[in-house]
Amino acid sequence: MSELTMKQTKSQINIVLNAKNINYLPKEEKQERIDYKQHTVLKEIQKELDELIGLGQVKKLIKEIYAWLYINKARQENGLKGNKQSLHMIFKGNPGTGKTTVARLLGKLFLEMSVLSKGHFIEAERADLVGEYIGHTANKTRDLIKKARGGILFIDEAYSLARGGEKDFGKEAIDTLVKGMEDFSDDLVVILAGYPAEMDYFLSLNPGLPSRFPLMLEFPDYTAEELVQIAKCMLHTREYEFTQDAERKLREHIEEMLLLGAERKFSNGRYVRNLIEKAIRKQAVRLLHEGRYDKKELMLIRERDLVIE
Repeated sequence: MSELTMKQTKSQINIVLNAKNINYLPKEEKQERIDYKQHTVLKEIQKELDELIGLGQVKKLIKEIYAWLYINKARQENGLKGNKQSLHMIFKGNPGTGKTTVARLLGKLFLEMSVLSKGHFIEAERADLVGEYIGHTANKTRDLIKKARGGILFIDEAYSLARGGEKDFGKEAIDTLVKGMEDFSDDLVVILAGYPAEMDYFLSLNPGLPSRFPLMLEFPDYTAEELVQIAKCMLHTREYEFTQDAERKLREHIEEMLLLGAERKFSNGRYVRNLIEKAIRKQAVRLLHEGRYDKKELMLIRERDLVIE
């Protein structure tokens, strides 16, 4: 088991890192001992990741990216060649599975690791790139790339760029986007996101794209238990909590919704958030009528507050 130990001046990095002790390795291969005092960036990102329910594989890949960036910097500061890799990504997942949240976290990580100069987040869709006449699309796309330079350009429902075939201006947007990715590769990360099946079809129509987006992150639908935990976390941050009856009602409803699946366009965490916000409003009306304003009641979401339609 190799160990890299470098002790340098204050202006340089100071690493004591066992090469086999990276969190993203399988359990049978690791003995986790990351010194978070030396890895404050990872510690902060890890804290925010831990607040996200599920997404195990996504979290592992983010740690992997951090480890590569850190070791790459260490190599360069010790006179070794840097290992340049593209960080453009494909996010595949249904609505409400955490894609936008993770993209924003990556912007923060890349800023702290000096991959991006600003780390800001620009979210776009087809209408932000595609124009209405010849030449308009290229200009719109270039302007968007210019706005996103130094940060992350997140294009949601990216597959819509190919919906009109060869004559559609969406193809021009894709070509202009690829050119911008090449021109500003040192200070721009592009993430294409969308439904899994649609993204697979989109990539099949553009055989050159997968190689330009080497990092593929899949955001699976949440389980019923994960969605209940998400709901409880949402309440906790707002200083509310479920009664047992309310939690049971929510769980039963979510299980039913998951069985219905695509028929009802279930939107995972987004759907749960809407339920929670509605329940908070219903609780407010109930307490107003009851005239009960003690601390315990102000915090409780009861079964009748959770209105399922």
